[in-house]
Amino acid sequence: MTPTIKRLLALAAGLCIAGLAQAQAAPAAPAAGKEPAAQVSRNAQRAYETTRDKLVQIRTLLRNSNTQASVGSGFFVSADGLIITNFHVASQLALEPERYRGVYVPVDGKEAEVELLAFDVRNDLALLRVKTPASNVPVLAFRPKGEPLARGERMYSLGNPLDIGFAVTEGTFNGLVQRSFYPRIFFGGALNPGMSGGPALDESGRVVGINVSKRLDGDLVSFLIPAEFAEALIARGAKAQPITKPAHPEVARQVLAHQELLTHNFLAAPLKGQKHGGYSVPVPEDSMARCWGRGRDPDFKAFDLERTDCQIDSHVFAGEFSTGFIRVRYEAYDAPNVGALRFSSMFSQSFANEAFQVRASRKATAAECSERFINTGGMDMRAVVCVSAYRKLPGLNDVSVLVMSLNRAHQGVQGRMDAQGVSFDNGMKLVGHYLAGFKWEAPK
Repeated sequence: MTPTIKRLLALAAGLCIAGLAQAQAAPAAPAAGKEPAAQVSRNAQRAYETTRDKLVQIRTLLRNSNTQASVGSGFFVSADGLIITNFHVASQLALEPERYRGVYVPVDGKEAEVELLAFDVRNDLALLRVKTPASNVPVLAFRPKGEPLARGERMYSLGNPLDIGFAVTEGTFNGLVQRSFYPRIFFGGALNPGMSGGPALDESGRVVGINVSKRLDGDLVSFLIPAEFAEALIARGAKAQPITKPAHPEVARQVLAHQELLTHNFLAAPLKGQKHGGYSVPVPEDSMARCWGRGRDPDFKAFDLERTDCQIDSHVFAGEFSTGFIRVRYEAYDAPNVGALRFSSMFSQSFANEAFQVRASRKATAAECSERFINTGGMDMRAVVCVSAYRKLPGLNDVSVLVMSLNRAHQGVQGRMDAQGVSFDNGMKLVGHYLAGFKWEAPK
């Protein structure tokens, strides 16, 4: 057993996008026998006409073949050619600058090179600059912080969806997303791939957000990064030297800062106990995570099974994958009509079916796992803790803990916590905090 695993056990036991959707004004009553003609919102039309010369498409090209590897959108924010876009649009320029180069394409189609100055992993933003010295570039202005948006206020998202041409999407401001780890605007409009990094404007044509993502399982449920984070990146990176070498250390530094805050918030918020008979299993507070539960088919009479899955909406894009989140789930079994040996076999098989990073990958090393039997909350439990180290982001790991109760012949609970993109020390703190949340109190 390696020293790392011994320490692991000791610590564990002791504790893009926006879619083209034409907005329609209310049509006049159609003449008899004629279909009403769709009308484009005059405000959306004005937003596009007054903004089109400030919009750009961002393309990442392979240096050797000059072929297109990825596309996104962006917009000018300074007269000397600074451009804001998403980090996930420009990440190849940050991590593989020897293989990729970046260009911008305005509405007139004249391609020119850009260079990456700075990025913000936590808010998925990047700051580019036109490589050829520029002056008097038309720019978009930001809405002042002292003028907050009102719910229902009209907004206009712009960009180049699906690489088919520049477009504007009209929608509404619906406040900030609930339970989002970092502030995100809930935009009631359609977003599609290719518009990541484009601006979202108010009715006066001022930037209020940056397109970033959408929900795939819903309609008109899209998300924007508040403009204040883009302004902060501009202030920090406008005078920076271009990034010409792989920036993995800077990505790692920013993700480490993110996981430090995530760990602090998770440990500071007490886990609530979900009751199942005499068992109490730990789940995050509703204010921190979304939890979904489900039960077994009631027609299956042999035993009762309930599951709950909880996840904190704290993902960050680290260049090749998303990380920086915590997921918690559990299963509660009750099988009074099943023999003890059969229940033990079934219960153990469910535990054995859990998967870990058994093989090394481009992202991380193979998991180092260790198992031991512990007593926590008044019951004996079996626990397995696994750690995989990131290859290119030093100091970061994926940490998992799997646990099952051993104190009842016909009942039991199994729990799992996965923390992705955390330091080793914080991973062990999270494991200890999670294990301490399991409790048993014999029913009276």
